[in-house]
Amino acid sequence: MSIDMKSVNAIRVLAADAIQKANSGHPGLPLGAAPAAYELWAKHMKHNPADPEWADRDRFILSGGHGSALLYSLLHLFGYGLTMEDMKSFRQLDSLTPGHPEYGHTTGVEATTGPLGAGMAMAVGMAMAENHLAAVFNKDNYPIVDHYTYVLGGDGCMMEGISYEAFSLAGSLGLGKLIVLYDSNNISIEGDTDIAFREDVQKRFQAFGFQTLLVEDGNDLEAIGKAIEAAKADTTRPSMIEIKTKIGFGCPAKEGKASAHGEPLGVENVAALRKNLGWETEESFTVPEDVYANFKSIAAANAGAEECWNVMFEKYQAEYPEMKTLWEQYHDKNSGRLLEQSEDFWAIPEKAEATRNLSGRLINIIKDVIPNLFGGAADLAPSTKTYMNDAGDYSKENPAGRNIHFGIRELAMAAIGNGIALHGGLRPYVSTFFVFSDYVKPMARLSALMGLPVTYVLTHDSIGVGEDGPTHEPVEQLAMLRSLPNFTVYRPADATETAAAWYHAMNSTDTPTALVLSRQNLPQLAGSGRDALKGGYIVAEAGKEIPDAIVMATGSEVQLGVEAKELLAKEGIDIRVVSMPSVDVFEQQSEDYKERILPKSVRARVAVEALSDFGWGRYIGLDGAMVSMKGFGASGPGGQLFEHFGITTQAVVDAVKETLK
Repeated sequence: MSIDMKSVNAIRVLAADAIQKANSGHPGLPLGAAPAAYELWAKHMKHNPADPEWADRDRFILSGGHGSALLYSLLHLFGYGLTMEDMKSFRQLDSLTPGHPEYGHTTGVEATTGPLGAGMAMAVGMAMAENHLAAVFNKDNYPIVDHYTYVLGGDGCMMEGISYEAFSLAGSLGLGKLIVLYDSNNISIEGDTDIAFREDVQKRFQAFGFQTLLVEDGNDLEAIGKAIEAAKADTTRPSMIEIKTKIGFGCPAKEGKASAHGEPLGVENVAALRKNLGWETEESFTVPEDVYANFKSIAAANAGAEECWNVMFEKYQAEYPEMKTLWEQYHDKNSGRLLEQSEDFWAIPEKAEATRNLSGRLINIIKDVIPNLFGGAADLAPSTKTYMNDAGDYSKENPAGRNIHFGIRELAMAAIGNGIALHGGLRPYVSTFFVFSDYVKPMARLSALMGLPVTYVLTHDSIGVGEDGPTHEPVEQLAMLRSLPNFTVYRPADATETAAAWYHAMNSTDTPTALVLSRQNLPQLAGSGRDALKGGYIVAEAGKEIPDAIVMATGSEVQLGVEAKELLAKEGIDIRVVSMPSVDVFEQQSEDYKERILPKSVRARVAVEALSDFGWGRYIGLDGAMVSMKGFGASGPGGQLFEHFGITTQAVVDAVKETLK
């Protein structure tokens, strides 16, 4: 048996052992796809276990994240720091080998891949980032940014709609350094894929604009290698390599069966696997020394590739000092702080404006301060005001452009934003109407889980949308996004708060931010200020130290609270108005600060939001009241809808009086 095939079998046996010890996991993918993974990592992929963060490494994403034991076996054998004890702790609490790969948790894991297809779309984002950065930085004889993005997934990833969206865009963009390895075994959890999936995947990818390649035998390392080299040779199209495999390969009782997918093989079947593969020891978690030596020699050769790159990069910086400065700007996670002293950024307009318009103005200031701002909208930039003027359109013909046209693909857009952030060197933003955050949410959840500072610009934030009706009027979406851990939501009330929201987003290093913006014009509030950076603050103070009541509001409804204060004052009722642009940020403040803004002694409280009241209970308490939506919206002029649904100044006045009873 060749050392290569022996190394492949080491991956298989180690994965099977880890899954069996945990009595939990998915052995089918690791057993079937091990040859493809080994051939790629050992013979074609540019990576250095001694420096997992090397900027010009090839990226590899296991989109079929359930097959995590495959990735962990690779990371262990190649020397990324995963020990044999880590392998024995597979799927256990606090281990470095969780059930699905987690970015930032395990060295060498490039993306958190749980939902099938998500890794496919994030790979597109990584490839876009490489393509754009290469256009910005590369010079003749200096290919500073020159690496591939590989993604491995199976039939499930191909069935999920997100892969259609993402690969359609990838083909349109001609991402020649994106290579998809399709573990094609025709099995899913319920059985043969013929029950629900009979399309010609090759033809689908050809329609997308991909080069397509087929490897008939998933154990043929030479054929897999030739296919990878053919994929790399086509520089104008992304490539999809379909590799025909057998799920659970090598296990006589499970091979080719759905039962191999998501359950341990069983002690007897693991023993049979060893015998069938010609494995030299019956002892679990044992890898022969010659196999370790093989992986070690490969890793050493890869370290040499980085050394060559480092030498080239030093010469590049000496010859192009201005590019050295730009590179440092692109990789400076604190560049957003430069906005603090920008007078234009914090400027206050004289007339009322929609916060989406204010945001659009700010984007065009930010782009000149933060040169690596890179983003766009799901075919909605004219409405979401997210176009960077004079920055060019990112395309196959102009990869240096900074405005991304994602097309009408909200789900893939969000995942691609994650991929761009994961790649490094760029500050991504994505945009759509707030109501369509329902499409965005699964990938926004991954943004939060991975701690990625992706900015979500979500406009048309309430029933103020008007005539488009309830399908386009968000009601429950704000509560949905606020419920996400490690996710910041800002719903600003005016220009100052919108600037604060963008400032927060551009200075976040490990939390995504959603900016929820209005379609209708909003006045500049006399009392607004940079305390909006604290999430909640007093925008209109009461005349006495302890107010009679407190009104809390966000966005367009803050003005209703300010107007209600004036009317109530005429009746001798003295209230405090608190703007809460970000409940998430407010909750991060000290208890002393929160008590100053919302003293517990004041139990007469009213919250105002033209959305669902879900989540406000912790602020209004048992004695408080809510002015909000109780159902879906309607079609009609926005101003009339606020009246129709009782989101008015008088409603706030009445609610305050009721709480004071």
